[in-house]
Amino acid sequence: MNWEEVEKTEELEKAEKPRSLFKEIMDVVIYFGGIFLLTFLIVTFVGQRTEVSGSSMYDTLENGDQLIVDKLSYRLGNPERFDIVVFLENPTDKTYYIKRIIGLPGETVQIIGSGIYINGELLEEDYGYEPIKKAGRAAQEITLGEDEYFVLGDNRNNSQDSRKEVVGNVKRSQFMGKAFIRIWPLTSFGFLE
Repeated sequence: MNWEEVEKTEELEKAEKPRSLFKEIMDVVIYFGGIFLLTFLIVTFVGQRTEVSGSSMYDTLENGDQLIVDKLSYRLGNPERFDIVVFLENPTDKTYYIKRIIGLPGETVQIIGSGIYINGELLEEDYGYEPIKKAGRAAQEITLGEDEYFVLGDNRNNSQDSRKEVVGNVKRSQFMGKAFIRIWPLTSFGFLE
């Protein structure tokens, strides 16, 4: 190899270095941009972490529990009785509630004593922490509209839910999604029933 070839090789290496540095920077920018986009899509359309605040779902959920909310399943299918849902009570103040679906669209719900009646028949369920003491607005029959749901907290005597006017019947459009897994505390990690 002669001196002229060595100089040309060195010049080529110098010319390639800025290009490869630029390429590396662009690769990093594209990589982090892809991660950001994927995270945005997942949080917007698939799932979101949320924290339970309060005791209205005790003893199924406790204050401070961390959950993943499935935002996709209600885009593909219908909410079902006993699903635990997170919903927006009022879009202007961004207050979210977490409750269990009891009544479905088109059904009639009434609470007599501590029993929940759907279309005049006693609902067989054992999610309530203790028997209901106050029926609230459900002391009278409540007929749900085509896109309305009746929700209750599992801690039936300590819950702001469909028995109270402030919450009332919940429209499907208010649902953020279905709470399906508890991720914290680790001792309680698992799917929700």
